[in-house]
Parts: sequence; structure tokens; C-alpha cells
Amino acid sequence: MAAPSRTRTLQVVDTEFSADAVEWCPVEGWHSILACGTYHLRPPAPTDSRGSDGACDRTGRLYLYHYNEEQPYIPLSEIQRIDTAAVLDIKWCHVPVAEHPMVGVANSMGAVEFFQLTGSEKKSCMLEPCFRAQLGAQRLALSLDWSTAREQCGCPLRVISSDSEGKLNLFSIDESAPSVHVLNQWEAHKFEAWIAAFNYWDTNIVYSGLHSMGVCSIQCSPHRENLLATGSYDEHVLLWDTRNMKQPLADTHVEGGVWRLKWHPTCDFVLLAACMQSGFKILDCRGSMAENTEECIILSSYVLHNSLAYGADWSRLCPRDSWTAAQDSAAACPSAEELEGRSDGGDERLNLQVQNLKIIYESPTATFDVILDEESEGPALPLKAEGGPKLSGDPDRVGSPDLKGSLGLVGGPERGGDPESGSRSDSGAKRPSGTGLDRSGDSARSLDNPKEMSIVATCSFYDNILHVWKWEMSLVTPAGPPSSRSPSEKTAEGLH
Repeated sequence: MAAPSRTRTLQVVDTEFSADAVEWCPVEGWHSILACGTYHLRPPAPTDSRGSDGACDRTGRLYLYHYNEEQPYIPLSEIQRIDTAAVLDIKWCHVPVAEHPMVGVANSMGAVEFFQLTGSEKKSCMLEPCFRAQLGAQRLALSLDWSTAREQCGCPLRVISSDSEGKLNLFSIDESAPSVHVLNQWEAHKFEAWIAAFNYWDTNIVYSGLHSMGVCSIQCSPHRENLLATGSYDEHVLLWDTRNMKQPLADTHVEGGVWRLKWHPTCDFVLLAACMQSGFKILDCRGSMAENTEECIILSSYVLHNSLAYGADWSRLCPRDSWTAAQDSAAACPSAEELEGRSDGGDERLNLQVQNLKIIYESPTATFDVILDEESEGPALPLKAEGGPKLSGDPDRVGSPDLKGSLGLVGGPERGGDPESGSRSDSGAKRPSGTGLDRSGDSARSLDNPKEMSIVATCSFYDNILHVWKWEMSLVTPAGPPSSRSPSEKTAEGLH
């Protein structure tokens, strides 16, 4: 039986436009700061009585929020909003740049804009424009990634970005100015390059994916060397050993196109997936990494209705137990007699609090906050993967001028597979063993910890909603007989 887990909605926020990118600040001391980007396609204004011949206008907004756990019913408060071009991706640098947190924003004007977070107080900090990198005319900047996910010291800061012309764009960040410099731009694909990502263990290597049922999400594990996760429009999440890319370590069907993947910041076997039509899913990858199982277990699903799941990210905050927080909140609430004796000004403040509370339960998706214990049946998995023989072999790479390689992670000539085989490789290829994946020593979880608790931020298209929710997983796996159910049947849904 798999480890029990549950999800609980903390707050939903109306973003006015379709929300498609969200990320918590990873810089130490700023973990309570959250950025969210939106995308809105405005129809062209009519030019005459016969109709319109202009182009559609893509506009958006960048939001900055502060998360305060001392306010359990409305923990997220807006600090700032910036009207901008439509936002397609947001990524924070994992280390300060010129002593300030910095975020990169890929937008519909073909640029990557960089903002610095200024101010000493979390509740009053502001994003200020710093500089921008222009990718080219008549294109969209689709994604970006920083080279700093493992927070190496002394390494040059680099950013890789992909665009709608199929090009990859490599930049360096000069901290002394600060400023951005173009290192290289090259054509990686003939169609849209939806994603580009660094190998965090060797930042001279980048990965990219292309359209046509191809890869639209890639993330290298910051905990385990040679471990790579990819997701695509074909509704599959694949795990790879980068030393042997002929066959994936695991292939998990998640019933929706995979727009974003995020490894948990401390729990090295947990993977968050934004699965467009099927909501957000949390995967347990221990079996694939330690026992070479062919599919990951889906621990939890955060289900949306009449919307598409796009942005998703883990917070690095350490949340308190939800029952303890609820008790503290209840103790802080005034009694009915106290409320009756308040002045008119106090009544106005109370009414405002009640109005704010309503958004938690009256989201446009017509769903409600429900806590479910999600006990998926399945064989018990060990908490710690044992080491084993290391693999040999070097993945084939497509050459690029300044980097060791740019991989096209889709079926076809670029990967050496059948063009019609989708994301799957030739069935005759030998499956690599996952036991050789190196492990970061500081990422091992303590066996004394009874549960893993995390705050998650997700956002969705069409209903214009930013969701903040808590996920809890017991680290003590209950004993039970093995189940013959399929991985999709093992999924436990947590309705919010």
C-alpha cells in the first residue's frame, strides 16, 4: 500500500486574465514571495464597417504576492501588479543577483525581461525592471531556465530561453552592472521550441523539446545526477537516465498534456506535474529510481473543472501542521459578544474579512474545499533507494556552437527513433537500470519525520484562478497486501 496523502485548498485568487505561470522565490529569506503571470488574447479592433484586419493583441499581467501562514484563511496577499505583454513563463534565479532576488519573465513580445526584488520588508517589497534580452521580431519567448538550480557558488550566471521560431537563446548575467549579454542563438527546431532547460549538474548542456505532440516540459533533478523528467502533449511523463537516452526509466500516463514539471525542493523522489486537461498530479518516483518499475505511482491529484492546468510550483516554506494552525486560528477569533460590542469601524473590518473568506469557497470552478485522505493501494516502497552498479554509455547529442548538446526529446530523427513512434522508443532497445543514479547526500529525508508537508501554488487557464494548497504525505507506509490495480486506478483525487 502506497503512502497515504491528502490535499487541502488554502486559498483561490481571481487573476482576471488566464493564469499560466507561477513560481515561489527560492532565495533564502524570501521563500514567502510568489510571482504569477497571466496571458490574455484580445481580438483586434475593427478598422471599418466590414470587420477587422488587424492582429490580435496579447497582453498580460505580472503579480507579486506574499504568503503569511499566520493568516490561515487568507494567507496570500497581493503586493504588486505590473501590466505587461502576455507572460508565458516565469523563473526566479536561485541565488541573489547583485544582492537582490531576480526573476526572469518570458513574454509575447519576444523578450525575456528581468526584474529585481527590492525592499527589506516582505509585505512591501517591489519588483523593479532591471534589463531585458530581445530574442527577435515577430516571435514569442516561450520558456526560460536559470543555470543555478543547484546553487553553485562561483559559477557564471546563465539563462537559456526558447522561442516560437524554434530557436534557443543563451545569455549570461553580469552581476557587477547588472546587465545581460547574448552568448549565442541557434536554430534547434523547425517548429516552436516550447521548452529549454539546463542540465544542472553540467550547465554546458541544455535540453529542448519541440511541438507536434512533442515535449513541452523538462526539468533536470537538482538532487540526483543523471536524472531527467520530461512531459509532453502525448499525456506521458518520462524519467530518463541521461547517460542512456535510448529508453526511459519510467513512462507514466497522466491523462493530460504535461505543461510543467517540478521536482520537490527537498523530497527527491516527488514530482509535481501540471497536466492540462486532468489537473495537477503528484508522482512518487521511488520505484522507478530504485527498483526499475516501469511506471511512477500517482500519489495525489488536484482536480480542476472547466479549465486547463498550466503553472505549478512547490514552496520552500515549512508549513505547520494544519490541525495546529486551525487551533491557533480558532483561539485568535473573537467571541460573538466581543463582536457585538465593536464600533462601526470594527464592523466594516469584519465585513471585509468575511468577504475575503468567500473567495476560498466560491471559486468560478464551482468546487469546494474538501480534505480527503488519499490512501492509494500498491506495494510498499522503501524510503531510501539503495545504490547499485552505475550505467555506461553517453547519450547522443545534437551539436550546438557553445554547448555540449541540445537534445530534441521527441520521437523522430533527432532522437534516432521512428518519427511515428511518439514519445516512446524502439521496443527492442535495452532498458537502463535506475540503480546507478547518483544521489545528493543532503537530500535524504529523515526517517524520524512522520510526514512530508508542502505548500503548492498552481494556476489555470480559462477560469483565471491562482490556487494555493497544502499537500501532506505520511512517510510511514502502512502494511497491506499488494494490489493488482493499474497506476491510473491508484490515483487518489483530492477535490478542492
